[in-house]
Amino acid sequence: MPLLSLLATDKSAKRLPGALAAGALIAAAFVPQLAQACSTCGCSLNSDWSSQGYATSTGLHLSVREDYFDQSQLISGSDTVHRSSLSFPNDQEVQQKTINRTTLLGADYNFSRYWGLSVQLPYTDRHHQTIAAGDTDVSTSDAHGIGDLRAVARYQGLSEDAGIGLQFGLKLPTGRFKQDFASGPQAGALLDRGLQLGTGTTDALLGIYKFGYVTESIGYFGQAMAQIAMTSRDHFRPGNSLNLNFGLRYLDAGRFTPQLQLNLHGEQRESGGQADRPNSGAVLAYLSPGIGVKITPRLDAFAFVQLPVYQHVNGLQLEPRRLWSVGAQYRF
Repeated sequence: MPLLSLLATDKSAKRLPGALAAGALIAAAFVPQLAQACSTCGCSLNSDWSSQGYATSTGLHLSVREDYFDQSQLISGSDTVHRSSLSFPNDQEVQQKTINRTTLLGADYNFSRYWGLSVQLPYTDRHHQTIAAGDTDVSTSDAHGIGDLRAVARYQGLSEDAGIGLQFGLKLPTGRFKQDFASGPQAGALLDRGLQLGTGTTDALLGIYKFGYVTESIGYFGQAMAQIAMTSRDHFRPGNSLNLNFGLRYLDAGRFTPQLQLNLHGEQRESGGQADRPNSGAVLAYLSPGIGVKITPRLDAFAFVQLPVYQHVNGLQLEPRRLWSVGAQYRF
């Protein structure tokens, strides 16, 4: 599922005209793995610090972020489905559980006050359990490996204070998408593409963001980011998606920076012969409280929890009850 931010900013820097905030990083181009299909709804928390007023200084920033979410809640439309109400064999697949652990490695370089480039590579550890249509026993899979690489450039020279920016880049097909079920009645059968480490497609990433200050003590940001599939691969095309993120952070808590985000995610159904079209596509909303801490002048850390406030899915899909994210960034 994909947004968080954070960390303490230098208060003296935020008072300087045209500086807004002293250096930081962008750990990710915008979000981690977005919801691709029935079981890969990822964290949609915004960890793009450049779109929140941090990355205005030149130089290199490195980051690491760990996301964890347990998809165990079965939903149809906006309603929870109790598995005890279902009989087996069933004429449709009934997913049981998907446990996701994703490590996001990020590098960001600001060439100037107005131009920057970010790359992000996920490493995913995913355990999945499901009962396929017509089966009575559980089939399982375990995926480990890198996902799809994201590379995003940004331009924030639309205003003198660098408070408005554009983002544009690509998601590249670096993740595997040929994994089979490991055990159960479906052992040896190909997993749905939405459960693979990558989609196999090249997608365009297009975004716009705005940040600023409500008062000297409260900063804000807003961001919209679209992901658009440019190609299909082996009879599969992921659904296009849009993330909208809004956040507030409190800057007068010393080395700590409390923050609250509202994360909205919408995606279309996937298509093609390898797609699970009836059970793909969703509209999701999360409220995400978190906190950042300045450990040293160059090292920051953060922790967030993402809580669903609205979920509407097509077909029958698994969703998490909460998502956790922790991470750190270092400025050179």
